[in-house]
This record gives sequence, C-alpha cells and structure tokens, in this order.
Amino acid sequence: MVTFLPTRPGRLADVPSFDRAIGGAESNLACALAAAGHAVRWVSRVGADGFGDHLLETVGAYGVDVSYVGRDPGRPTGVYFRTAGDRATDAHEVAYYRAGSAASAMSAATVDLAAVRAGRILHLSGITAALSEGCLGLLRELTASAGGGPPVVSFDVNYRAGLWTGSDGAEVLLELARRADIVFVGEDEAELAWGVTGGPSAVRELLPEPEVLVVKQGAAGATAFVSAAARWGLVAQFPAPLKGRYGQPPSPAAGSRAAGAMGVPPLERSREWGRVGAGGTPPGGGTLPAPVSVPTPRPQLTGTFEPAPAVDVVATVGAGDGFAAGFLSGVLRGLPLRQTLRLGHLFAAAALTTPADLAPPPDRDTTDRLTALDAGAWERLRLGPGWTEAGAAEEEERTP
Repeated sequence: MVTFLPTRPGRLADVPSFDRAIGGAESNLACALAAAGHAVRWVSRVGADGFGDHLLETVGAYGVDVSYVGRDPGRPTGVYFRTAGDRATDAHEVAYYRAGSAASAMSAATVDLAAVRAGRILHLSGITAALSEGCLGLLRELTASAGGGPPVVSFDVNYRAGLWTGSDGAEVLLELARRADIVFVGEDEAELAWGVTGGPSAVRELLPEPEVLVVKQGAAGATAFVSAAARWGLVAQFPAPLKGRYGQPPSPAAGSRAAGAMGVPPLERSREWGRVGAGGTPPGGGTLPAPVSVPTPRPQLTGTFEPAPAVDVVATVGAGDGFAAGFLSGVLRGLPLRQTLRLGHLFAAAALTTPADLAPPPDRDTTDRLTALDAGAWERLRLGPGWTEAGAAEEEERTP
C-alpha cells in the first residue's frame, strides 16, 4: 500500500498534511532483504494508477524484482493514513482504504504461481489471508506443498483482529502456520489469537509442525525452536538466482548481488524428498525415493532465546517485518541460529528507530560486527536513531 505519514503529531482530523511513503508486510520485507544484498522478487497486484506507479518505482529502487506485479485497471491501489504516535497507544489512529483494492483481488488465478515459487524461500503474511476469499485461497494453495521441496515456506502470522469479519480468523491463521516451514509469531498475538499463555514453549506445543518456529517476545528478545530432525539449515541450493520475465536479473543492482546471495553452500533439509512423489528429480539430480508418510513431529520445547539490544524507539510500525527479514537473511546466508536471531533483532532495530514503516537495514559489515559480539557486549548494546548510518554504533565502540 501507499502510506501517508503525518507531518506533525495529532489526530488525523487535525493533521493538515502528510508525507507519502510505502507500507505493507511483504513489500517491507522484500525491500529490506534486497537492501541487505539478496535477490528478491515481490509478487502482488496494484492498480493501474499513479499510486501503483509509485509503489513499483519505489520497491524496484531497492533492487527488488517487480516484473511480476500485476496491474489491475478496474481496482485502485490500496492506501492508508496513520497518526505519528505509537500504535500501541489509545491515541493512535489508522485509516485503511484497501477494500476492493487490486491486492485484495489476488487469487491463484490472477497470480503467476511459477514466479512465486521460483526462489529458495517464499514468504507469506497472515494479513494477506484476511483480505478476501481469493487471497485466502491463494495462501492455501501456496502452503499446500510446504515441506515437500523448494521453496521453503515462511509465514508471519500477523494477526490483526480488525481485518477478520468473522470469528474464524485465528483458526485460519493456525491452519496456515501449521502448513509452513518457518513461522514467526509474537507471544502477545499468540495469546490474543489462540488464548495461549505460558510463554514460548506453550506456543511450540500448539505449533509442533513447523521446522522452525520463532516466538517474538517484544523488547525482551525472541526464542527459536528448531525441530530435532531439521539439523538447522532449511535452505538447500535449490534454484538458480531469480530472473525477470526475459531471463535477465531483476535489476542491475539486484543482479550484481544475486550470485553471492543465492550461492551459499548447500544445507541439509530435514523432510524427505519422497514427499514430492516418486520418479521426480530433486535439485542436483538423482531420483526421488518413493513417497513416505511423515508423522506430526513431537514439539521441541527447549528453544534458543536471544535477547534484543536496547533500542530508543521512534515508532514500532514495521519492526516485525524487519525482524523476519533479518532472520531470513541469516537463513539464506547459512548463519548459526544465535547469529540469525541477532540479525533479526538488528533489522527490527532499524525499523524501530525511524518513523516510517520501512527502514533500510545497516550494512553487512556492521551487522556482522555486531552479531559477533560476546554475550556481555551484546546485552550492553544500545541503538538509537541514525545508528544504521553510522557505520558502527557508538555504543559498540564503547564496549570493551
């Protein structure tokens, strides 16, 4: 969507002008990953209007391949307005204008499914599932093959009670989460949606199926559960780098980064290739074994907790998208689990320290340096506005 941010604090009724930006869970994540050096494709639909032009130009400028974004001549691009305050406060206002938008008309029939499945990771959001029956059908189609081969399906629950007109939203999101390979969910939203209390382990008991479950715990940090069979490393060397419609890299910027981003050493995948079916050809050649029946795994109730650094928060909007982008960046790079969790925290901190929904992440040298800190130095780290542009956080320089 196109986002309109107020030029000063106050009620929407009192704010005289707004600055235009972009927003949306999937596009936020796509832009952050592309800015971090990965080859990324965003597949969606926008209107054949000026706002649609703006979205494509802005998202594409990050190096994201937007060549598979459809233009709908009969439906507008979604927009929304919000106040400058933190959305956690009672004074926060958000006005969405996306009913009947081009994105809400997405379905398995209006989206190029082959283009969607072309990457090593396919990331989806529960927000999309709430937009229409067509969108929900699309997500069910895309999660139906999770665990059976490329791509790895990543799903951010993103429970928004106001988006669901019926009472089945929580149940639908639980269904989709159970079909994904990597799942992100907040401890607070798990309680709100499913009534789960008792901490991250209780969430894992509810969701034993995903190979990786990340429970976000706000400013405290996040806990990741990895199935014993997964042997940490879901992303094998599946396809070649993403390419555009005509066989060329998505853009000069993205294309120059694709080889390094997509060419990490092969990593093991836990679920049997036989689930795809007999007689097929897995990546790297060979013959698939006969189909096997994989029982529901027992949940691994001992997770890996990694605290978040202290952050001087400007606005919380977009932090969850940033965390997921950072975590998936770590997965794509084959980083150890703790370093991957730290990367999620750093990407989230980039969003937390800017007023916009989307913030470019710090450069890779900075993130590599910060994620390598010892436990004591990491816990003393404090990040404030502008830290992503400083090259090295001032707080880090003071850390012995």
